[in-house]
This record gives sequence, structure tokens and C-alpha cells, in this order.
Amino acid sequence: MNEEKRSRKILDRLREEYPDAHGSSLDYDGPIQLLVATILSAQSTDEKVNEITSKLFKRYSSAKDFAEADRDELESLIYSSGYYRNKAKWIQETCERIVKDHNSKVPREIDDLVKLEGVGRKTANIVLSDSFGTNQGIPIDTHVKRLTKRLGFSEAENRNKMEQKLMDLIPRDRWYEYATLLVSHGKRFCKARKPKCDECVINDLCPTAFSHG
Repeated sequence: MNEEKRSRKILDRLREEYPDAHGSSLDYDGPIQLLVATILSAQSTDEKVNEITSKLFKRYSSAKDFAEADRDELESLIYSSGYYRNKAKWIQETCERIVKDHNSKVPREIDDLVKLEGVGRKTANIVLSDSFGTNQGIPIDTHVKRLTKRLGFSEAENRNKMEQKLMDLIPRDRWYEYATLLVSHGKRFCKARKPKCDECVINDLCPTAFSHG
């Protein structure tokens, strides 16, 4: 079975397994809030970020709000996300640039997004897919990277190289679906330390199934 056919079968089975797996699990209202929440999610969990933003977004909600925020107050509100000083700096500088260069609107092109502070391709792809419904790439987080390697689709350590290989393999209209389904499967079955290969719905399509038991 060639890679294209195998990848399609994997996606079809995972879609049946996770019919509700679509989009980010972050809580937000609009592109700016999603961008901020995604920056906060680095080295943190979505659950923790949602806890933080439930208070944060009551205080600041627009790009202008964040651009003009008191840095100390912003840091205190996001402290529990980890790396809070860097994240506060990235959020504020990114929002200042959005206000100045993009008329207070989150840019809709990945080349513009990745020029912002603290915004890599993963964050940009999530914002573009969830906020604007456009697939310009595949967000590669730790789950997607781990499962992509286990499935034998790419051995690249560099996430940009892995993303490019997947973009050549997966149909464009399923790029974001690939990421969201692998995240769901990674959290539930294909865990880093002890994957549940015997319970996995795609174990017959995975070249490394049962080798981690």
C-alpha cells in the first residue's frame, strides 16, 4: 500500500473514532484572542490556558488592549502559563505591530503572521485554520510530530521539514484535519511513554505498532 492510500485510510478511521475532533480546544472570541491563547499554550496545556484566559480576556480583548497593557499586570495574569515574561513581551509586541501595520486585524497570510513576535508556523496555521478557514500549512505540535514519526510518514526532526513532507502527502483540504485528529489520538491512545497499541484503531496501518509495549 502506498503512502497516499495508507494516509487516507488512517485519516478516515480516525475521523470515525473522533467525530468531534475539529479545531482548537482553546477558548476564545475572535482571531486576536485565539492568537494570544495560542502563544500562551507554548509549554503549557490548553486546560491551563483556558483557565488563564477566562480572566485575561475580561481585562484585555482587542489588539489595542494588549498593545497598551501594563506589562507587569499582563505578566501577573499569565504567570501560571510558564515563561510568562517572554510570552508577555511577545503578546504585547505582536499586538503593537498588528495595530500599527495591519489596522488592528490579525493578518490572513502565513508569511505575515510568522513575522510577528512569538508566532511560528504552528501558531500561524492554527489561527488561519480556526479563525479564517484557510489551510496554508499543517500545525506540527508534539503529538503530531510523535505520531507522524511512528506512522512512518516522516523522520524529520525539523518541524518545517516534516510539515513540508506532510503537505506533499496529505490533500490540502485535510491538512488541518490531519493535525486535529493526530492530537486527539495522541492524547488518548498513542501516548509518548506507553502507547496503547492493542486498543488502537489504526494499529494495522502503523509500522511501529506494538513495538513500544
